[in-house]
Order: sequence, then structure tokens, then C-alpha cells
Amino acid sequence: MEKQVFFEEYPCWIVLLANAVSLAVYALGAFLMFRLGVLWLLAYLLCVIVLEARVLKKSCVNCCYYGKTCAFGKGRLAALFFSRGNPKSFAKRQVSWKDVAPDFLIFVIPVAVGAWFLIQAFDWVLLGAIVLLLLLGFAGNAFVRGSLACKHCAQRRIGCPAEKMFSKKK
Repeated sequence: MEKQVFFEEYPCWIVLLANAVSLAVYALGAFLMFRLGVLWLLAYLLCVIVLEARVLKKSCVNCCYYGKTCAFGKGRLAALFFSRGNPKSFAKRQVSWKDVAPDFLIFVIPVAVGAWFLIQAFDWVLLGAIVLLLLLGFAGNAFVRGSLACKHCAQRRIGCPAEKMFSKKK
């Protein structure tokens, strides 16, 4: 049986890889949304910022990684902008699909926009951006979270509402 390894602070390479996937998703989403115009691009980027800030303010402040290097570096970032929350409330929080839907929509909406433009006029670059966004949005995020982040998360050991929601063992 393999010994479970939990990180008190994540290695820099995991933080870089996890953020590279997220930033690539956001960049590809922005590229596709820009096809609708600058205002749509700005609205998309504002949504990304609001979603990230929401995670920092609602989750990261209560996480055991607050002020530390988590898999995404958000524990340190949260400590720069927000006061420490209540660590006991993290594990008690209930997460539903309503809570995670915005995270999926941040790449699904640009894919739909790209598909609409692709139907109007075929473009290999557009197709490549859509396929890459789908791969990063689903497989990339699944790999980062499943193999690098959540697998070694000390908060998961204490209690994580997302782990409860996505766990295969119910």
C-alpha cells in the first residue's frame, strides 16, 4: 500500500504547473471571447477576477494553507488581501454544483462562442483554440487537481467540502 504524502507547503513546480493550466484556460477563453468584441473580452476578464477573488475571500481565508504555499499559491495570495477566517468553518461548508458551475462556465462559454464562430467560418486556429481549451479545462484541471493538488492536500485530511462532493466513495 502506498503511503499518503501531504504537503505542508507545496513544491514550486506544482504551483507553477497548476497556475500555468489556469492561466492558459483564461488566455484561451479571452482569445475566444475577444472575437465578440473588446467589451465581451473585458466582461470575461472581470468574471475571471471576480471568481478568483471569491475563492480567496470565501475559501482560502479559512483553509489550513492560509499564508502558506498551497498547490495554487492562493494561500499566500489570500493572506496579502484578506484577514484570516475561521479554519473550523472550512470543513463544515457545503459545496454543490451551483458553487462550482461558474468555474466550469469560465471555459464552457468561450468554447460555445468559439463553436458559434467556427460554424460561421471554419478556421484551424479557432478549432485548435477550442480543442486546447476543452483539453485543459477538463483533462488538464482533472490532472492538476487529482494527481498534484488534492492528492497531497493537508486540508483534505482535515476536511474539504469539494473532496466530499467529488469523491468517488460516497
